[in-house]
Amino acid sequence: MMAPNPDIRASDADRDRVAASLREHCALGRITMDELQERLESVYAAKTLGQLQEVTADLPEEDLYQLPVPASQPKSTTSPARAPSRDLDLTGARAWGAWAVVSGINFTIWLAVMLATGDAVYPWWIWVAGPWGAALLLRTILGGRSGSG
Repeated sequence: MMAPNPDIRASDADRDRVAASLREHCALGRITMDELQERLESVYAAKTLGQLQEVTADLPEEDLYQLPVPASQPKSTTSPARAPSRDLDLTGARAWGAWAVVSGINFTIWLAVMLATGDAVYPWWIWVAGPWGAALLLRTILGGRSGSG
């Protein structure tokens, strides 16, 4: 989605949304861990919405492989007031899934190095899993905000 004016200054919430999107793209295999790290550095250095858009310009906003609901299926009877809640639950599950994948990869690398060297290796992976997990936990407990505006 193009910003109305790419020169508008980006907020911390804008940067966090793009960072979460990048983590999801990494979990889906669209970008590598190295690309994720490079792009996250660019995201947190970005000053404008245009700079944030440049970081994700080659990535789809939606999963291209999700099939549309066939016309023959009845429409949901869920009230419109409940639909955003369901969307937030799905987004939360994806965020936790991305966290689990990245944390698992980092833990596996740490464990492999420790077993290969036979030495106690500093558990550096905690610095990746801990803050990200704490942020997700707070978001889950306090509830996420809809990013429709």
